[in-house]
Amino acid sequence: MSTTRILDGGMSRELLRLGAELKQPEWSALALINSPDIVRQVHQEFIAAGSQIVTTNSYALVPFHIGEERFRKEGPALIRLAGRLAREAADAVTDRKILVAGSLPPIFGSYEPQNFQPSRVQDYLKVLVENLGPFVDIWLGETLSLIAEAEAVRQAVATSAKPFWISFTVADDEAAMKGAEPRLRSNESVEDAASWAASSGAEALLFNCSKPEVMQAAVETAARVFRKMDAPLEIGVYANAFEGEQGEAAANEGLHDTRSDLNDDAYSHYACSWAEAGATIIGGCCGIGAAHIHRLKTTFSD
Repeated sequence: MSTTRILDGGMSRELLRLGAELKQPEWSALALINSPDIVRQVHQEFIAAGSQIVTTNSYALVPFHIGEERFRKEGPALIRLAGRLAREAADAVTDRKILVAGSLPPIFGSYEPQNFQPSRVQDYLKVLVENLGPFVDIWLGETLSLIAEAEAVRQAVATSAKPFWISFTVADDEAAMKGAEPRLRSNESVEDAASWAASSGAEALLFNCSKPEVMQAAVETAARVFRKMDAPLEIGVYANAFEGEQGEAAANEGLHDTRSDLNDDAYSHYACSWAEAGATIIGGCCGIGAAHIHRLKTTFSD
């Protein structure tokens, strides 16, 4: 297990814990506007906890959250700020290499595959890629609900020399919790998503922002596809701690309650099952904080 790489955890609740204001519609983008030092501090705390990869706080820097006009006028500067804060936190570490992942979110809303607009998506992704580019080591298309969103990310970074990772959010409804075939929130199968990833040029396929209980089946499916296709992709997981069924609710439409049972010990137990199934990149999403990451680092260290 010593080869497991540790991602960071969820940004929003750590921002709240340290005193930043979050409210809709801006959500975590509001911290970049009003309290960027706290954003930097969250990166630093995740690194201190053991994260080897930190993710830019650019998830909410899309018109869905900050509005079309603000995205055009202020978006580029805010995106650069998100990249710079993560880069500064990473570069301040002298005893080990910390990578920065550039977050490329679902442009038209989390858990909203029906809102995807292929004719407009590149217009927005281009702004993110151009302004994050100088600061990141890896591109991370995350919380993607359908394969077309992932393909859009692939196209957006096609001229970049930097590697890209794709992370899908998977269904975690009652059927999924009872062992149904793993599928994306678009109802496309994880098997099809993994097949796409295997031929996409991505270096890693991850699963995020779903309940930890459904992640092992997704990892097992991806690992099986990659073996069959002789594809060398890494597999990763960063689950959320949301309470109750998410259904079709947007992942960040408000502050969801988090599970009291999903402490660092419980989360680490799930993480071990993902590693045994083939995951080599593990972290946390919404509600998974620095304490969880520290436990993961301890668990997967020699």
